[in-house]
Amino acid sequence: MSRKNETVLLLLSLLITLGLVGGGALLFSHVFGKSFVGIGNNSSSTTTGGVSTGGTISFGEKTLFSGKILPAKQEGIEAIAARNWSVATEKLQAALTQNRNDPETLIFLNNAKIGDRKSYAIAVVVPTGTSPNGSLEVLRGVAQAQIETNQTGNINGVPLKVAIVNDNNQEDQAQQVASTLVNTPEILAVIGHWASQVTLAVAPIYDEGKLVAISPVSTSVKLSGISPYIFRTVPSDYIAARALANYMLTNLQQKNAAVFFNPQSAYSQSLKSEFVTAVLLGGGKVTSEFDLSDPSFSPANSINQAIKQGAKVLMLAPNTGSSTSIIDKALQVVQVNRRRLQLLGGDAIYNSTTLEVAGDAAVNMVVAIPWDIDTDPKSQFVRQSRQFWGAEVNWRTALAYNATKALTAAMQKSPTREGIQQTLTSTDFSTPGAANPVQFLPSGDSNAPVQLVQVVRQVNTSTGYDFVPVRQ
Repeated sequence: MSRKNETVLLLLSLLITLGLVGGGALLFSHVFGKSFVGIGNNSSSTTTGGVSTGGTISFGEKTLFSGKILPAKQEGIEAIAARNWSVATEKLQAALTQNRNDPETLIFLNNAKIGDRKSYAIAVVVPTGTSPNGSLEVLRGVAQAQIETNQTGNINGVPLKVAIVNDNNQEDQAQQVASTLVNTPEILAVIGHWASQVTLAVAPIYDEGKLVAISPVSTSVKLSGISPYIFRTVPSDYIAARALANYMLTNLQQKNAAVFFNPQSAYSQSLKSEFVTAVLLGGGKVTSEFDLSDPSFSPANSINQAIKQGAKVLMLAPNTGSSTSIIDKALQVVQVNRRRLQLLGGDAIYNSTTLEVAGDAAVNMVVAIPWDIDTDPKSQFVRQSRQFWGAEVNWRTALAYNATKALTAAMQKSPTREGIQQTLTSTDFSTPGAANPVQFLPSGDSNAPVQLVQVVRQVNTSTGYDFVPVRQ
């Protein structure tokens, strides 16, 4: 394929991806009111007393997403800002009826129902400006766990409030957000962040501030044991890479692979390194490595080189983030490969864009993800998520749900920052999750397996393709 044709394909992929990802960020100011009552670093309830938390945090006074907003939702937001809880509840309920798949509306509604009553508060940090769709996926899990908690007796009689926080998946902004959360004692714990390098950047802040943060998305092995206050419900790249390497060596009976990755991404670098190690330990070989961030990168030339060097498998380890070019280049590899070599991928490949853009070229590609809805389609979590959202959810929703359930379970025992951390690090901590029980290793990592899924043709889907579990 000529470089001109490659460029055309890349531009088409980029346009499609940009259309799916959405618009830019909006920053909003928010001032806590006395309604957000919680327990800080001691056992007595406190109020925030008008402490400003910066422009990217909202309990419901502002939306953190750009784009058109339903009039009922806007009226509900204005009512929250005016502390008119009955009107806020009415309007947000109406908005949710019109768009049941909006987790921000549900979280705001849950918060409005609490009003001025005593509550425990947590924050969920998502990149609403740079990854709005991914942010919604995470928020659905948090919202579902919040409403379950508040409808089933609360936390020893005290309801849970959730602050939504935007860090745009940028290290500098995330560090500012983390510092603000640490210095706001009413926030008892944090769910976040998104990219591994962002979580790595904020880990020292949470560690020094002794504030627990649980990431449902960050997978880099560098996060393992980085701080006694950093946890994650997503398995590390160590687990995912070994699952992919084992599938290549055992199921495919192939020993030579080429890897495509972004050395500028902590996640991509981590997954690549762990895969290379696992393949070598299994008696295989990584014949070549290709830098997706290289401006001169050519999918066709790279694949031809990989074939000449004896590769039988291509492993794709792109990263998601503010730039879509890395994912686009990975999808170009899928398209140009035309199913000549078997494809493996990390969890960043698991999205509708892959199915829409790569289409038939992606058939039989195997991807490692933490959880798939078809693994246990009759589970309580799956049934309830379909009732809440009227649609199927993915692994980011399930793992954000697990993170929230872990925090509420810890609060049941001790609703303080120190108490939450001590409970989560206890060797006997376990609470029901979306699938397996939520448990943490001494490193703070999730004690859970990964699920391999495969792209297949599926006529009853919007794209004509789907990810389905690999049965082993």
